[in-house]
Amino acid sequence: MADVFAGIVGFQWDDGNRDKNLVKRNVSNGECEEIFFNEPLLLVGDAGHSRQEVRHAAFGMTDAGRKLTVVFTVRKRRIRVISARDMHKKERRFYEEQS
Repeated sequence: MADVFAGIVGFQWDDGNRDKNLVKRNVSNGECEEIFFNEPLLLVGDAGHSRQEVRHAAFGMTDAGRKLTVVFTVRKRRIRVISARDMHKKERRFYEEQS
């Protein structure tokens, strides 16, 4: 997990991804960021969607205890969130068993 975050300096929010998750799934950018600073944080590769760039799925919890799945990539030393949503039942079980 540490290798994914080596050299990271922040998050990338631009016109292409700034409000997408809030509109689609009621997940704010702040909530997306919070999971990366809270424990436990579980990462898995997202090889099925990593055709043009390496993607990862992060399973974590917001400060308020909301369990989220955040798919992201790293661009220019910044985490770029591709999608974020509440964990599905199987993901919650995986998260709880692994943490």
